[in-house]
Amino acid sequence: MEIRIGNRTIGLKHPTYFIADVAANHDGDLERAKMLIRLAKQAGADAAKFQNFRAPKIVSDYGFRHMDGQVSHQATWKKSVFQVYSEASIPFEWTTILKEECDKVGIDYFSAPYDFEAIDMLDPYVQMYKAGSGEIDWIEALERMASKGKPFFVATGASTIGEVQRAVQAILKINPQLVLMQCNTNYTASPDNYDHLHLNVLRTYATMFPDIILGLSDHTHANAPVLGAVTLGARVIERHFTDSNDREGPDHKFAMNPDTWANMVQETRLLERALGSADKFIAANEGQTAIIQRRCLRAAREIKAGEVLTREMIDVLRPAAPGVIKPSEIEAVIGTRAINDIPMGKELRWVELGE
Repeated sequence: MEIRIGNRTIGLKHPTYFIADVAANHDGDLERAKMLIRLAKQAGADAAKFQNFRAPKIVSDYGFRHMDGQVSHQATWKKSVFQVYSEASIPFEWTTILKEECDKVGIDYFSAPYDFEAIDMLDPYVQMYKAGSGEIDWIEALERMASKGKPFFVATGASTIGEVQRAVQAILKINPQLVLMQCNTNYTASPDNYDHLHLNVLRTYATMFPDIILGLSDHTHANAPVLGAVTLGARVIERHFTDSNDREGPDHKFAMNPDTWANMVQETRLLERALGSADKFIAANEGQTAIIQRRCLRAAREIKAGEVLTREMIDVLRPAAPGVIKPSEIEAVIGTRAINDIPMGKELRWVELGE
């Protein structure tokens, strides 16, 4: 399976596609959002992603106020959940400007919508859609995004395999251009989160959904999860992006900064080169070492013409030039007769042996 986004092809045989999720890291400032787009491009991102939500359409103020305190990463927030979402939301009017900025610097623009109106609003501006993990069982929203006929990235954090199956089946009935992303939705930036990434779920997805492109949506900082995911077959990587992890805001602490992002991309490109082919053969740069490290059959002493070769007359030594007799053929050499004199140490060749 391959999908096209602009001039990029995404699939197992193609370079990993990196999504810089700006999310709420614009801090309510349009110029800052544009600056992050430019930084993401410079750091090697292929796409700059935003999130189109409006607080009343994504969270219940009543629901969160009546919880027994704030939990998880929200426990550190100094404002109410509703207020944080309100301040982090992107006005629909920014869409055209953000798209133009992305086009100007040469990076793909898209956004994850969190209500029906946002889904429809984005359609003229985006080449693909993204559903966050929290939407995994809101099938009607998934179907609405899938119906736009564009590549569709779906994160699967905090969900069960049954929920993933239902979502995948619903989407594939409408749109085959699905990228299924393993994800862990703990946003605390705790070192303990590495114990809960479960990258091996990508193996399960590859077995269950062999025709779907895989990805990783990750909220940790190290390169290891990304490199592991790519090794396991992921070809889309999404991480949050900021200019500084020291800024105040809900998404800054677990985001990548320009330096760490650039290093992640660089290491991944090296990994892609190193993964290479699944076929086993003597590599192009091994030609000479295949000669100097491999062994061949050599005369253990001077052998006179007409002598019958015994095992004691044969050494197995480096190097092994082209056309020599290899160690695996030693049994076939024993019992043959030397046609000419063979000096001690000389390699044995079939043209010099007879019955």
